Amino acid sequence: MKKYFIIFFVIMVILSLAWTLRFLYKKSESKPVVYEHVKPLVTDVVRKAIVAGTVIPRKEVLIKSQVSGIIDKIFVTPGTFVKSGEVIARIKIIPDMVSMNEAENRLKRSVINKDQMQQEFDRAEKLFRQGAIPQSEFLLAQTNVKNAMQEVEAAEGNLQIIREGVNSKLGNATNTMVRSTISGMLLDVPVKEGNSVIQSNTFNEGTTIASIADMGKMIFEGKIDESEIGRLSAGMPMLMTVGAIGNNKIFNATLEYIAPKGIVENGTVQFLIRAAINIDRQFFLRANYSANADIIIEKKSNAFTLPESVLRFSGDSVYVEKKSKSGDYLRVPVKTGISDGINIEILSGVAKDDLIKGIEIQEGTNNE
Repeated sequence: MKKYFIIFFVIMVILSLAWTLRFLYKKSESKPVVYEHVKPLVTDVVRKAIVAGTVIPRKEVLIKSQVSGIIDKIFVTPGTFVKSGEVIARIKIIPDMVSMNEAENRLKRSVINKDQMQQEFDRAEKLFRQGAIPQSEFLLAQTNVKNAMQEVEAAEGNLQIIREGVNSKLGNATNTMVRSTISGMLLDVPVKEGNSVIQSNTFNEGTTIASIADMGKMIFEGKIDESEIGRLSAGMPMLMTVGAIGNNKIFNATLEYIAPKGIVENGTVQFLIRAAINIDRQFFLRANYSANADIIIEKKSNAFTLPESVLRFSGDSVYVEKKSKSGDYLRVPVKTGISDGINIEILSGVAKDDLIKGIEIQEGTNNE
């Protein structure tokens, strides 16, 4: 009995060892590598540069204050259409005390001078009637009194302008009424009633009262890397999408400006470009919409193409691996053309029915 037990135990050990060896062998055995096969495709290949930018009006004007004071009344709201010369706001003058004091003193001096000239004229007129002085002396006195009266009138007008911002003798002409200089849509009114404003002069650009733009003429403005700028030229077609409208709507545009000087941003040189947009009246393009534009650099219709992922490189040569009738892969040199980043034109080396080795489908060890 003991002998049978020992024989049974030995047999079990041998079987366990055999099963373990078989398991380890199967586990270490390389799995067959399966590759995707790709056939050449005839399609259009478009080489393009992608530019991010914004949609802005071609003509936008900032309306500045011509006097210093406080916004008394605003007559318009953003989004409305205004005509050239239309009143946008009214400014209440806050007179400068130094300027007003000088204007009052000027008026007083001119009145004193006028009174003195009037007295001299009255005396000269009396003496002229008596024949005591020549006519030239009388005419000189008459001219002096007229000049003195004119000076009084000018001093009064100057004082009124400083106090009220308007001269009543000039009719409707006034700097207190802010008017639009062009016809267009009012984009923004950055001030509110009660805000102080500063006049525009040679030392200060002045407070912006409103911004007005012609929304019927919009342009795309963006920046492109220096690596792409050498391939661009004015007149190139562009396809533009606006984020707020969606990628389903494509606007046509034409490149019209490339900056002659680049700007260094984050260590790279960027060049400003502008393009005229062919506006579809069905969609309203608002100022400063974010947009992406594709600049068509080169296009090839009905090109014989392969995915770029199947290309292999060896030094300066390019090749693909073609499946032979025996199932092996043959290295075939190819000549390439333009690429859109996904598909690349094949000029020679591959026929339309060839099966080209693509990406690996099942993980495993390459037996080549």
